[in-house]
Amino acid sequence: MPKIVDAGARRQDVVQAVLRIIAVDGLERASLREVADEAGLAVGSVRHYFAGSEELLAFTFGTVVDSLVGRLEELLPAVQAAPAGGPGQRAAVLTLLGGMLPLDEETAVEACAWMAFKNAARIRPFLAAEADRSHREVAAVMGAVVASLLPDNEPRENLVVEAERLLATVDGLCMHALLQPAWMTAQMCRDVLERHLDGLGR
Repeated sequence: MPKIVDAGARRQDVVQAVLRIIAVDGLERASLREVADEAGLAVGSVRHYFAGSEELLAFTFGTVVDSLVGRLEELLPAVQAAPAGGPGQRAAVLTLLGGMLPLDEETAVEACAWMAFKNAARIRPFLAAEADRSHREVAAVMGAVVASLLPDNEPRENLVVEAERLLATVDGLCMHALLQPAWMTAQMCRDVLERHLDGLGR
């Protein structure tokens, strides 16, 4: 009797192999053969689920986007439900923003892939759609966070600028935490975010 393989689980095994390769050696080494070796599969098995390296990388990028955005969207209701201006709302905002940062091994691997894919999308057109989606969906969450923190009568153009400023701050912290983890610790990230929130709308 042939062995039944869970296609979804096998795809995720392959995706995790891609992420491990990117975290250790960079996106350039994520070929079908290298990924198959990392996943403990034959190249033909990987090709059964992905027609080629472009499809595999685009799918992996989409998986990273879904994971990050899903985590932020799960945390957003706590921000919006907390009393405006209170310590509970502040704590909820910091928890949500921390969800974008590489503060443990799993999120560090994800952040490595996130940055690698977004950078590669500049010169690899097959990644452009996911890069655009990643920015739009994360920016939408940042916009919702900013809208919950600023007065209801705040002009829309201010909300857009503040959302982009917040996203740029978190993106910068993410990069610094990956490149200089001994300096950009979780506490330093929190201190920077606290200072940024203090100046929101000013």
